[in-house]
Amino acid sequence: MKALDFSRIKRYSLKNRPSKVKTGDFCGNFSAGGSFAGFFESIPKILAGKDIRELVERIVSARRNNKPVLIGMGAHSIKVGLSPLFVQLMDMGIVTGFALNGACLVHDFEIAFAGKTSEDVDNALSTGSFGMADETGRIINTAIKKGVKKGYGIGRSVGEAIFKSRMKYGELSLLGNACRLKIPVSVHVALGTDIIHFHPEADGSAIGKGSLRDFHLLTSMVADLSGGVFLNVGSAVIIPEVFLKAVTIARNLGCKVNNIFTANLDFIQHYRPITNVVRRPVAGAGKGVALTGHHEIMLPLIFRAVMDGLG
Repeated sequence: MKALDFSRIKRYSLKNRPSKVKTGDFCGNFSAGGSFAGFFESIPKILAGKDIRELVERIVSARRNNKPVLIGMGAHSIKVGLSPLFVQLMDMGIVTGFALNGACLVHDFEIAFAGKTSEDVDNALSTGSFGMADETGRIINTAIKKGVKKGYGIGRSVGEAIFKSRMKYGELSLLGNACRLKIPVSVHVALGTDIIHFHPEADGSAIGKGSLRDFHLLTSMVADLSGGVFLNVGSAVIIPEVFLKAVTIARNLGCKVNNIFTANLDFIQHYRPITNVVRRPVAGAGKGVALTGHHEIMLPLIFRAVMDGLG
């Protein structure tokens, strides 16, 4: 076999080659005692550093142009102590609506009512006491039934109950403050997934009707999403599924829902959020990014940068 002549290899100048990484994108120096804006600006403009900057810029642009910023989320964000941030974002007019899974009801209520949440499931399960807190099951289910009779969805029903009852820690409630500020919150339930469903006050008819109303509410929020931002924070299944369906209904009814920016924020990236939030809804109609990290670190960083961007 004849050996190849390596001396004939065609080469080019490195100076003329397109490259993905340039020194202009490197991290900057940050001095002790400097500002948060200076710190954020020092983050490299590469990979996730580039994506987090673009997410912040899109949120800032959306609110400057009076476009919606919606957060869909699982309950973990509440459990790790981010409720004060969500309340602040509503007060400042940065977040215009929420879509929650059913577990958010439990943890938001328990924080508002008792100032604590998240039981030790491993120990409680062995004794059959897991999820058996009387007030959690009784008050939430009663609120859902009362609200549904008034024509409300679950989010407004529970939010109104928390707000009007002046619970001791109610100032930390996402749902209660959304009621105070008249910010829409939809709650999307899978029956049997949440501890409130096995309490005697649970009414499947009311839960189903309330959750369906909230699905209609979400589709209305999504119908106005053009030019806006949707963040999925820690929901691996429920929120990505209902968001995708809301997008197709809105488009079916003639709403453009384009030029949208989506982001999936989680410490593990799953199939449905990547597919149903980051990829499919924005195909030919926007852009999506995935940022991997812990909510209790990522969300304060992102939204502090947004606050600086909005001045």
